[in-house]
Amino acid sequence: MAAKAPNVKIVEAATPKIRKFHIRGKEREYFTTNLALLLKANVPVGEALQSLRETSQSRALKEALEQMKHDIAEGMSLWKALERCNVVPAQTLALVQLGEQSGNLIENLLVAAKQEEKQRIFKSKVRSALLYPGFVLGITGVVGLGVAWFLLPRLAETFAQLGADLPLISVILIGFGIFLKNNGLWAIPLGLALAALCGYILFGAPRTRGLGQRLLYRTPGVSRLLYEVEIAQFGYLLGTLLQAGLSVTQALRLLQDATSATRYKKFYDYLTRSFEDGYSFKVSLPKYKHGTKLLPPTVQQMVIAGERSGALPETLLNMGAIYEEKADASTANLEVILEPILLVVVWLGVLGVAVAVILPIYSLVGGLGA
Repeated sequence: MAAKAPNVKIVEAATPKIRKFHIRGKEREYFTTNLALLLKANVPVGEALQSLRETSQSRALKEALEQMKHDIAEGMSLWKALERCNVVPAQTLALVQLGEQSGNLIENLLVAAKQEEKQRIFKSKVRSALLYPGFVLGITGVVGLGVAWFLLPRLAETFAQLGADLPLISVILIGFGIFLKNNGLWAIPLGLALAALCGYILFGAPRTRGLGQRLLYRTPGVSRLLYEVEIAQFGYLLGTLLQAGLSVTQALRLLQDATSATRYKKFYDYLTRSFEDGYSFKVSLPKYKHGTKLLPPTVQQMVIAGERSGALPETLLNMGAIYEEKADASTANLEVILEPILLVVVWLGVLGVAVAVILPIYSLVGGLGA
């Protein structure tokens, strides 16, 4: 009898699970810039992805690069592999796709890296401008809660023993202090949780973040900075996308995805639909309601002049550079504008506590003198 062949179990290479990754802005910028440099040095795409995986400090980016490397090995194009793992934003993805089709992949990757750097800078300008007032108001709130929790209840006992006639402001503040003394361990965490929830509703939730943006766009000083940052982003991103070879409609769609401001999303959506109907900037811009708030008349004239002369990308890039400088100046000036406002807020808080404490003492001294 012939010997029975042994059962051999064939082990196949595990296929990475297809998933979407959440990559932070600085890591996306690192990936795009270094991938462009490696490809420029004639490193094959698969080896470039492996090199980035070995040097990256982000676990999410490492896993995304592993998935991309597998997709590339299976014959998939780079832009499709990027789309499947969600490593880069939409405008970078469009530049990569266009670069692969036109043979300008490295140049488009360098443009995309510059775009991501600019977007990070634009966002950091707004964050840095709001950091100082947020810090001052936060410290003021902590000090105020500490005084109300530990000092005011003791003053309440003293005034009660002396039989002082408390004015309304003293009754309110001392009552708040007694409430914190009895319920502070659960009331303060609950208050912080509610404040965080309100912050998320106003600035984080996609459906309601427009309310917080509406508030910021009506805040003196802050609104000017926000408009300048959005105009700078409009000029730079739209200019680079057009310069890379995208159509105006494609570029506006990507610009709509890039901005987080609801009012500008609606504006770019209107411009996109207008261009799809065959209109130009010259016809579309004047028709949009409140369009002069989003793009001032001088900016609109620059865009129309660039469109008419055939130098729209260069005009937009120059405009972006001008408004980036204005945003830098507004960021520096915003702290100067907010300092007196914050001082008044802190002064009013200190004055309120001082009046609540001094008035009962003054009435007691007056009663002793009588």
